[in-house]
Amino acid sequence: MNIKLIKEGLTQIKVPEFEKVSAKAPVFYNPAMELNRDLSILALQEFQDVIGEDINICDAFGGSGIRGIRYSKEIEGTSRIVVNDISPLAIKYTQENAELNEINDLEVSQDDANLVLRKNRGKFDVVDIDPFGTPSFFIESAANSLKSNSMLCITATDTSALCGTYKEPCIRKYNSMPLKTEYCHENGIRILTAFVARTFAKYKKMITVQFSHSSEHYMRLYFNIGKGAKETDESLKNIGFIAHCKKCLFRKTINGTAPHIAEKCPCCGEKLVIGGPLWLGSIQNKDFIKGMVKQAEFKEINQEKKALKLLGQCLEESEMPATFFDIHVICKKLKISAPSLIKTIELLENEGFNVSRTHYSPTAIKTDAPLDKIEGVLLNLIQ
Repeated sequence: MNIKLIKEGLTQIKVPEFEKVSAKAPVFYNPAMELNRDLSILALQEFQDVIGEDINICDAFGGSGIRGIRYSKEIEGTSRIVVNDISPLAIKYTQENAELNEINDLEVSQDDANLVLRKNRGKFDVVDIDPFGTPSFFIESAANSLKSNSMLCITATDTSALCGTYKEPCIRKYNSMPLKTEYCHENGIRILTAFVARTFAKYKKMITVQFSHSSEHYMRLYFNIGKGAKETDESLKNIGFIAHCKKCLFRKTINGTAPHIAEKCPCCGEKLVIGGPLWLGSIQNKDFIKGMVKQAEFKEINQEKKALKLLGQCLEESEMPATFFDIHVICKKLKISAPSLIKTIELLENEGFNVSRTHYSPTAIKTDAPLDKIEGVLLNLIQ
């Protein structure tokens, strides 16, 4: 087995070479997740600074150990870091990589991810769930394990289910109907958030999304965990549905567990498609993201430029309503060429609407302007 050395941030690790990144690889290391790990370091450092105490971290899917080792070397104010994996070969590489980086206090655990969380109930301040595929199997154990004022970080790579390409797996894993729309990746994050919120609610625990993004083949979310029946009940009011018209692109959000939803589009009379339940509340925390941007000034991360660009985009859209409008999709419906996105934003702002770009798509905007206003501006711009 050929071994290669990889450098990320302040960390160097060795991993076995393999042709394709997959769950069948002898030790899981995904180079495409470097940005994910860079952002995680910024998020966890900001969380540690905010609570003002040393934190205990559990990396439930350690793989090569790269994430846990980077946490140990690059995050200040950690008191305990546990790197867990069920694979004995992964454990071997984690131990060797810890030694390679002169880390002596890393705890290595070979166990099922659900079991390591339940065995350490209330002991972790941060739980990081980064599996190959869906995180849905592990959210219940995280909800049981995490205490108040802690952080949950999750990655989902089953985007085909969350984005509506395959509806049945989404219903089966997340108890939600996805929508295959231009804003399907945002919907996926909202479906995942609602699933986490409902699962934690069983334990009288509430979630607040601190930061979320959809990048390449995965979605990544960071939650702050609170506690209390009353607060949890209030937070669940953020769950609802989205009604979407595939013909005219009208969409509407409806809060509630079992709300009345009209069957026909109020604009064109076409039958509406319904997605949800999903989270209709905020999926970005402006102050937390600003804190992450400041953290980047003091961290040595390889993809700093890329990380700062993404954080800036998420900051810009942080206070915008759910869903977004893809200008090219609207223009295709209107049978016109797409005008300048910047000029479109300027005209909408001049009419008093809030508008931002979005990290989900380079050709889309988030806005509180209704669809007919957006169409009017686009038609005006091509005259």
